[in-house]
Amino acid sequence: MILASARTQIADFLSVLINIYTLLIFVYIVIQLLFAVGLRPPYSRTLDAVLGFLRDVCEPFLSIFRRVIPPLGGLDFSPILAILTLQIINNVVVGRIIHG
Repeated sequence: MILASARTQIADFLSVLINIYTLLIFVYIVIQLLFAVGLRPPYSRTLDAVLGFLRDVCEPFLSIFRRVIPPLGGLDFSPILAILTLQIINNVVVGRIIHG
């Protein structure tokens, strides 16, 4: 019984971690789209730190998918593939941890 509880807790933790990372990628992409349209807020250290954090966290993972699917006509489909991959990993890994 204790092992089942620990497995469920680990699965829940991994699921939340993957969902948070997916959210970070989504926020990063939305901010990049806003910048591409020309919406730039005035400089602030806090905003620069947040944008630097998002870039440092998201770009290494997204670059893997950019090597597979390069931008086509200015459109970058790598975030879609990255988020789909994260969700598949979430379903498969969490499902296997819970169900053995």
